[in-house]
Amino acid sequence: MNLLTAQAPARVPSSGKGLALGIWRFMLVALVLVLSLGVTQAAVAQADPDREMRTAAPSITADQWRQVRSGETGPNYRDSRHDSNYNLINASGETWRTLRNRWVSPFGLIAIVGMAAVITLFYFVVGRKHLDEPRTGRKLFRWSLLMRSLHWTVATLFITLALTGLNLLYGKFVFRSLFGDAFWGWMISASKVLHNYLGPIFGVLLIVLLISLLKDNIPKKLDWVWFKKAGGLTGKHHPDAGFANGGEKAWYWLLATAGIVVVASGFVLDFPNFNQSRDTMQWANIIHAVGALGLTAVALGHIYIGTVGTEGSLEAMTTGYVDETWAKEHHNLWYEEVKDQAISEEEVAARKSGGGSDPSASRTS
Repeated sequence: MNLLTAQAPARVPSSGKGLALGIWRFMLVALVLVLSLGVTQAAVAQADPDREMRTAAPSITADQWRQVRSGETGPNYRDSRHDSNYNLINASGETWRTLRNRWVSPFGLIAIVGMAAVITLFYFVVGRKHLDEPRTGRKLFRWSLLMRSLHWTVATLFITLALTGLNLLYGKFVFRSLFGDAFWGWMISASKVLHNYLGPIFGVLLIVLLISLLKDNIPKKLDWVWFKKAGGLTGKHHPDAGFANGGEKAWYWLLATAGIVVVASGFVLDFPNFNQSRDTMQWANIIHAVGALGLTAVALGHIYIGTVGTEGSLEAMTTGYVDETWAKEHHNLWYEEVKDQAISEEEVAARKSGGGSDPSASRTS
């Protein structure tokens, strides 16, 4: 008997002890496999939200969803807020989202871009409205320093609020793709802070401005004639106008109506600590967006006419004085009232250099 055959019987395990050891190893391997499958399922569920939902909760029938949507409550259908009267599914929220994304946002953009396109086309086709007669060099006082400061403050706030509001509504479609998430996130955060804090200041100053200009913007019959003649675009002569013409009065009353609505809805959104309901906030958001987008579109026309569109108009709000020729052509009735107060450019310069107070302009509408 050689060494190999002599050692062979020693390798055969005892029957009871070897069997138990094999079974224990098999169960250990099986347990490891089951645990690994569980970890894999959890990882897949986290990567797939739908699968996570199916894993976390049993399937919900259509009847159950209808029950929740209708507002019925029970031990299985409650939200987590204490003493809340909101439904688990808020149907008005879907209505708000549809109105905002499907109607307000696209049509607001169409209105603003469309107005900009019309103004640009008008400028290149018709051109700037120049004075029909040469300037006389004699000036009439029109706006005080206080009124000019108030106007430019309100105008600056309006433009800032318009730009920040447009960024909040449309910025993600433009700047996010251009500059990336980090810069776009900073822009949105800055826009939100500026919009929320400057909005109330704009509202207060707008009311002050409207009160100050009220007596000059009372509608009269001659304003209707001004509109029929398109402010002088049709016919040979400018239509009659007092201190404010028909177009200026229309802009004033648009601010006094739609502007106040925008301010009021903005206050509702800016101060959500007066027990406003969610529905109230949603409707305030829609009203605020519609009014603000409409005002922004119309404001483009006001800005164009007051700057590059009409010769001499910007001077009134920068210097406080207008040329006699401009007053006679655009506000002839007011000109007849104040023409005796005309002074030379040298006298205007002397008043400004001497620090004298602005005279008061006589106004008729």
